[in-house]
Amino acid sequence: MSTVLAYTSPAIGHLFPMVPLLLELKARGHDIHLRTLPGQVAAMRELGFHAAPVDQQLLELEHHDYLAKSVRTALASSVDTFTARARFDAPDFRAAMDDVGPDLLLLDVNAWGAGTVAESAGLPWATVSPYIPPLESKGTPPFGPGLARMHGPLGRARDAVVRRVVIAAVEKVMMPGINRMRADASGGQLPPLQTADAFFRRAPLMLVTTAEPFEYPHPDWGPGVRMIGALPWEPPAELPAWFDSIDKPVVLVTTSSEYQADEKLVRTALEGLANEPFIVVATVPASGAAGTAGAEGLAAVPANGRMERFVPHGPVLERAAVAVTHGGMGATQKALARGVPVVVVPFGRDQNEVAARVVAADAGVRLRPAKLTPETLRAAVHEAIGKAAGARRVAAGYVAAGGAVAGVDALEDLLSRKYTGHAGAAQ
Repeated sequence: MSTVLAYTSPAIGHLFPMVPLLLELKARGHDIHLRTLPGQVAAMRELGFHAAPVDQQLLELEHHDYLAKSVRTALASSVDTFTARARFDAPDFRAAMDDVGPDLLLLDVNAWGAGTVAESAGLPWATVSPYIPPLESKGTPPFGPGLARMHGPLGRARDAVVRRVVIAAVEKVMMPGINRMRADASGGQLPPLQTADAFFRRAPLMLVTTAEPFEYPHPDWGPGVRMIGALPWEPPAELPAWFDSIDKPVVLVTTSSEYQADEKLVRTALEGLANEPFIVVATVPASGAAGTAGAEGLAAVPANGRMERFVPHGPVLERAAVAVTHGGMGATQKALARGVPVVVVPFGRDQNEVAARVVAADAGVRLRPAKLTPETLRAAVHEAIGKAAGARRVAAGYVAAGGAVAGVDALEDLLSRKYTGHAGAAQ
């Protein structure tokens, strides 16, 4: 069988959704080589992959988009981070290719330099997008603000204005840097691109880890963009000692695994739900807190609260009535995949778009950070409980999309049919 080289950006939220694909590839006899977060290498080797760390310098280039004052400046900040990382992930990935000699390349969509090397390598390659990709699509609002879909002439006019104000303005800033990165990473082999849409469509195949009815229909995305459903993998881990004593429905509260100043969500949830008939389980992976005893200064933990830096979400969600999330795709879809409705409080990045889709699917409630108080969050949790039917519809949609099996079918088709061009085109 084939040798597969996979490469992720330095984010757990981008590694974990790729793991089911790698496990399915391995089960079909493919030889898996992975470059990822140094702290995850041992766990990935235990799964049977040939794993090694990405360049440590990538971990030092952290996001600062949470300091931005608008959607436009936040998007521009993210572009700066990814283009800065490309200086390191491009040569890092090229060295991995030289070491492995792969037949197929599978890349995290956020590894921009590595993707550029793949684009110029002449090998079959695909990207994995664990979030809603910012691809243009008829009837879908421009990516970023999280606008609801609006049909008809008024909707088209609104979207055109937003596209000009937000997307075109960001592209004016981002495309020169992206094209310089492309020229440097490819040794001048690749031509410049004009739009962000063209940049994200570089790969012959993009696997997107979501599906209808959570995501909007996109018939114009073409066959090279495949929605395969949520892939809510997490590593095996021991549950904390208090888990077996849970005797009430759980409200799971999650924050980002890449820091974005969303601690307010935990403080507000613990305060607002302190006297409610729930056990409130909060995870704070980016806070530096090592459980309740190490979380000084983050939040006061009431009698019905539990706070951990990490706890396996799967078992907790089996007992959950609602999940309160920051709007990250991983945490939000992990809950919806189990039919658990959500309250989404989007702090930035792609989270406004995730929140808009939660509302559109009637699978939960959106609460804007500016309106986040103990009282409003408590009301949102009770409202979300009534959205369980919508969450179950979303879960069924994920299953119908085929998951890792469908994704690997597409990857093997890529190998056999030799996709060419960009995502959405095949020969």
